[in-house]
Amino acid sequence: MKITLIREERESGKEAVSTQETDMLMEKLKTENKTGYITELRSIIPHLKGTNARYEHIDRLPRLYPAVEMTRAKAGERRIKTYNGLVQLEVNNLAGVAEAELVKQQAALLPQTFAAFCGSSGRSAKIWVRFTLPDGGLPKNEDDIALFHAHAYRLAVKCYQPLLPFPITLQAPSLLQSCRMTVDEQPYYSPTAVAFCLEQPCALPSEDNYRQRKQQESNPLLRMTPGYEVADTCNLLFEAALDRAFRDLDNWRRGDDLRPLLSRLAEHCFKAGIPEEEAVRQTLMHYYREADEPLVRLTLHNLYGELKGFGTRSSLNKDQETAFRLEEFMKRRYEFRYNTVLGDLEYRQRDSIHFYFQPADQRVRSSIAMKALKEGVRVWDRDITRFLSSDYVPLYNPIEEYLYNTGRWDGKDRIRALADLVPCHNPHWRELFYRWFLGMVAHWRGIDKQHGNNTSPLLVGPQGYRKSTFCRILLPPELRFGYTDSIDFKSKQEAERSLGRFFLINIDEFDQINANQQGFLKHLLQKPVANLRKPYGTTIQEMRRYASFIGTSNLKDLLTDPSGSRRFICIEVTGPIQTNVTINYHQLYAQAMHDIMKGERYWLDDTDEAIVKEYNREFERVDPLEELFLCHFRGAEESEEGEWLTAMQIFNDLQQKTRDKLAINRIAAFGRTLRKLDILNKKSNRGTLYHLVRIEE
Repeated sequence: MKITLIREERESGKEAVSTQETDMLMEKLKTENKTGYITELRSIIPHLKGTNARYEHIDRLPRLYPAVEMTRAKAGERRIKTYNGLVQLEVNNLAGVAEAELVKQQAALLPQTFAAFCGSSGRSAKIWVRFTLPDGGLPKNEDDIALFHAHAYRLAVKCYQPLLPFPITLQAPSLLQSCRMTVDEQPYYSPTAVAFCLEQPCALPSEDNYRQRKQQESNPLLRMTPGYEVADTCNLLFEAALDRAFRDLDNWRRGDDLRPLLSRLAEHCFKAGIPEEEAVRQTLMHYYREADEPLVRLTLHNLYGELKGFGTRSSLNKDQETAFRLEEFMKRRYEFRYNTVLGDLEYRQRDSIHFYFQPADQRVRSSIAMKALKEGVRVWDRDITRFLSSDYVPLYNPIEEYLYNTGRWDGKDRIRALADLVPCHNPHWRELFYRWFLGMVAHWRGIDKQHGNNTSPLLVGPQGYRKSTFCRILLPPELRFGYTDSIDFKSKQEAERSLGRFFLINIDEFDQINANQQGFLKHLLQKPVANLRKPYGTTIQEMRRYASFIGTSNLKDLLTDPSGSRRFICIEVTGPIQTNVTINYHQLYAQAMHDIMKGERYWLDDTDEAIVKEYNREFERVDPLEELFLCHFRGAEESEEGEWLTAMQIFNDLQQKTRDKLAINRIAAFGRTLRKLDILNKKSNRGTLYHLVRIEE
């Protein structure tokens, strides 16, 4: 991949265009040449701030264009030769190199980061992100390239912003986005970075954010009642004018002389800015008699010609006008939504290119109130809160929006291919993972509200096998905020609240969970909903569950309760998981949606559970008491003579054979262990008898 470098001299207008391989460019960034222009620039920038002065050698630093490789045409102008599929994100206004390093470290956490380095000023960081089409290529046509790049920039901002400690400086997505040549002794560079998979779009993102909205309206009707269509505005203003006319006339009733009403009505319509013909039309709609039409038209025409001050006074009262102006201000300046998953009100500004929503906390609401007051909208904080707490703010469910916008499935099996990334010896892993994945998506859609996704894969293998990375890449970048690997089983209420907060919960280091916590985990796995009282709430409410579970461990002896082993799909990972791959998430989840709609089974049946229990035996934690029992006893065959002993008798016998004192309260668990070993037993008046043979020492 080649990066374009252009050095332009402003005074002469000359420019030099060259290209350089990314490997060589990254090496070049590590050391500065003898001139030391970048170091000098970083030292002089604090003195230039707030002035119109310009660094005299700034033209000596070429600009880097990561998105495209450019050449010169015969006529001398630049032209795009190759599209690289790189999107540049900028984080500006940093305190210094230390903050830029922090940005680099966070950006490096995502496998799609191609490069990250400190900017030429020393107070910014640049991030290059790779994108590709589903077939691994890139668009060729210039129009297709521009559309692809715009959507790629939008997706990159949405995926990286939650990870970064500072806000991304948002810019209009452009193929010619560039940065100055810089110096970074340790730039992050990953030539094998995984590319975001993006289907070729057909149009620019349909958001108001890409264009400035008109702040002033030439139509006086829309100024009087902003935010409404002209017809709706006229209807509203006329009704308000009619109401005021009625209040001016104490005893007027329908059927009385129409002229007193017309004189008051015409005055209020005129002052409200309603055109004459519209006032006539509205009046005839309310009081239509064929004989009255000439009277209505002539009276209103005469009064409209006599009156002065057209549109100078609204017919609305102060409360009505404030409400309408507030609504217009909020819709013009901001976009709000209530995230039903997070339970938070979110917003973004409409006055520039803002791609991501932020929580609308009290500080934000106070700022909105101050801006409204500056624009002449007389509102208080309570008015802002009242608007944001109403149904004027639409509900937003991120998981549903993503699933229903995945498009049509192309027929390629990607779910089982995703399972194949995990090397293992279990021949049933592909099918078990397929059922679990369908169950996760079906649960997100809320298809079965009576049951939860009650199975959880457990990836078992040494450190460095990228088990946690695999768990993380199961979610698309847009939904990765719903992933967590830190759930606290000690706080049962918080753990249950996580069922509605997260989409995928990774139980990292599963072997650290004790037996009691595993019992609670089984309870969580099968809960379809959570009944909780929200913080500062007064009633217990039913909270929808979204979470599915997956786990990782470095040790094999995981399962402490054999009766619940069917809840876990234990897989021994035999090698590093291949996570450096490009995943077409839209098609991955389109397949899940297609199969679920087709009626494909998304739960484990009895056959599947039998397979799971069989393969889970090697992952069960053997109880010391069980080991002691197997050293001295074995189950008798049906035709074999042996002893019929109760669990208590066996326990006492083992007590005598060991120096350690065995706790009597373990009798019940010991009985379950005997049944797990499939030892022949029968009921008697003394309890359950087990048919055993003593092992001679």
